[in-house]
Amino acid sequence: MARTPSWSSTGAPASGRRTPAGQNGGSTRRSAPSGGTRRSSSSGAPGGRRPTGRRPQKKGFFDYPRAGKGPIHRWLPSWRVVLGTVLTGMAAVLGVFVVAYATTTVPEPDDFALAQSTTVYYADGTTPMGSFSKVDREVVALNTLPDHVSQAVIASEDRNFYQNNGIDPKGLARALWNNVRGLPTQGGSTLTQQYAERYYTGTTTSYLGKFKETILALKIDQSQTKDEILENYLNTIYFGRGAYGIEKAAQAYFGKPAAELTISESALIAGVIPAPSAWDPAVSPDKAQQRWTRDMNLMLKDGWITQEEHDSAVYPTTIPPNTENAYGGPNGYLLSTVRKELETKAGIPEDEIDTRGLKIVTTINKRDQDAAVEAVDNLPDDRPANNRVSLVSVDPRTGGIVALYGGPDFVSQPRNAATQDVSQAGSMFKPFTLVAALEQDIPLTKTYSSYTPMDVNGWEVNNYDSRNHGRVNLLEATAGSINTAYAQLNVDVGPKNTIDAAVRAGIPENTPGLVADAANVLGPSSPRAIDLATAYATFAAQGVRHDTHIVAEVRDAKNAPVYTGPVEGQQAFDKDVMADTTYALQGPVKTGTAKAVNVLGRPIAGKTGTSSGYMSAGFAGYIPQLATVVTMYQVGADGGEESLSGFGGTKYIGGGQFPAQVWRDYMEVATDGMPVEKFPQPTKKARKPAPAPAVTERPTQQAPTETPTPEPTPTPEPTQTPEPTPTPTPTPTPKPTGPPTDMPTELPTDAPTVPAPGNGNGNGNGDGGQPGSAWGGEWPPGVNS
Repeated sequence: MARTPSWSSTGAPASGRRTPAGQNGGSTRRSAPSGGTRRSSSSGAPGGRRPTGRRPQKKGFFDYPRAGKGPIHRWLPSWRVVLGTVLTGMAAVLGVFVVAYATTTVPEPDDFALAQSTTVYYADGTTPMGSFSKVDREVVALNTLPDHVSQAVIASEDRNFYQNNGIDPKGLARALWNNVRGLPTQGGSTLTQQYAERYYTGTTTSYLGKFKETILALKIDQSQTKDEILENYLNTIYFGRGAYGIEKAAQAYFGKPAAELTISESALIAGVIPAPSAWDPAVSPDKAQQRWTRDMNLMLKDGWITQEEHDSAVYPTTIPPNTENAYGGPNGYLLSTVRKELETKAGIPEDEIDTRGLKIVTTINKRDQDAAVEAVDNLPDDRPANNRVSLVSVDPRTGGIVALYGGPDFVSQPRNAATQDVSQAGSMFKPFTLVAALEQDIPLTKTYSSYTPMDVNGWEVNNYDSRNHGRVNLLEATAGSINTAYAQLNVDVGPKNTIDAAVRAGIPENTPGLVADAANVLGPSSPRAIDLATAYATFAAQGVRHDTHIVAEVRDAKNAPVYTGPVEGQQAFDKDVMADTTYALQGPVKTGTAKAVNVLGRPIAGKTGTSSGYMSAGFAGYIPQLATVVTMYQVGADGGEESLSGFGGTKYIGGGQFPAQVWRDYMEVATDGMPVEKFPQPTKKARKPAPAPAVTERPTQQAPTETPTPEPTPTPEPTQTPEPTPTPTPTPTPKPTGPPTDMPTELPTDAPTVPAPGNGNGNGNGDGGQPGSAWGGEWPPGVNS
């Protein structure tokens, strides 16, 4: 009996053998069964059986997962799908590009030059303080400039300028790749893109912004010739020093028209374009010269200059920057501080500050600011010309600066005494040791001996009045600014902990002279006035530290918010520690070295400071709503610090004299109409009565005063002088107009002379002496805290 073969889905024998030609009709191609079209039924199979396999089903529009494929391949798209997707995506991108290109309109070149000035307001948001509108531009024709001017710019900014179509695909791809890898966002901007960015799209690093910039650059390249683009670029780009355009840049840097620029001068100007403020030769000479060398080499490499021209080039000398009159007077220091904060904290580029039409509201209260200026102006007319005064007043609730005096005129004296210059803190530094002690549970009732001179672990310390005050507690030591007591306290606390407290309060770690030795309690370090104001504002805020700032908010030309100043603070110290610190710091104002300021009719805490050799003097004081610091120092002929010269009938200047007077005059106005608030109550430990000192250890003698008094001699005992009667609060008596009258105006003729500063091995600055010396007859007695 013949075996009936099984059949596959194709109708071939299951054995897989091909039917030879001539069999089954003599051909391998099947013919339809007789009687019509062959059906896919069982009758089509020999013997009438249904084939064991299935024919493939007809594919739909989306063949996914793919039929007839293996378990993995059935989930992979076919090459047709991949190709179709890529082509569709490219078509979509091309469509977006075409639409964007067709709908983008290139403004006339003059539209790029239209820049709105930025206005700075006082804290009320309506009273103008000044403006930033440095669009100082003079348009010049390209054909009036030497070829090397434009060639230097091309070599520096866009070496393929004449070959590209307004964009650099390689540069864009490189920038995109860096951005995708998480590197800092950057652009691949050509000279044409820079031109478009500065005055049409605005500075941007977003992908959408760069896309718009690219479209505009292409349109500009199509609508203007290369020379037109180059001319417009040279007349609109910012070169620093307030100069927009090459003509004003040539005048700002070299005092000459652009037509007279040399190759070297052109290379220098071109080199500062990416960062005109940071790379200005007056700001960063090394970087400026580095950029100049780079540009000279590129000009040689690209064939713009010869080897001889390159080798004979000399680095050019620029003229000093010209400060505009808009910065004249005391307000110039405010505007300069605002501008720096906009750049460093708000992240607004310099050219946008000048051209974006911003509305900047500061934290400065105009009434308080005027009072600060007047308080300094009230100083005696014979004050030396090189005597410098700074005042910084801070709202401790927000960190906002309500008044700042950095000098009389920013144009003639551009260095800000409040935010740039430093001076020795003197005994204004002692509260940081006090805070560190309270944090270690050393109470204010802790007592120390106060004889003078005193050897403190090999360090000889003297009191500013060269007197033995007996055994004193920390309240008395603070009120009288007793150096020997505080020196012992700093040894017990640890000088590192004193520094830690100072830094947490607001003194920068990199403050000159801030070192961890026992003498740091007497203030040899030299912080800025604004740093001390930050620290004492932290005390006033009961341990909450804020970022001191001058910009409250920034809005753009459409009144949309751009930036808001920081107002949130962080708790840096325990509130009980601050309450006891403030309690102790009320002593100098009530009975000690700062009695001159106790005229406001409200609680005041503060500390005077006078450095060794009278190199500086100051007063830092606060009420719950306001912290103010005044410092005074003197600049020598070489720009260094020198001893304060006497004036106003006073030979030696201390912190309780003219600095306290300025503080008092300012605060009387600043607190007018301000509610009287009390400080938090101290802890019970602070109010515990101190043990009575032995009578033999603490003789009755004159209360500490701010100005020097003669050193005592072993025999006979110093003449006892009764304590002057405190001046009552001047209500309704007119306010005082000068330094305290109960202080001697000069030292006796036999007072020791002031030697050169010591070698840094000993006493520290502050009230006890210059490093490497102790008073002991070397320094004039009477330097106080």
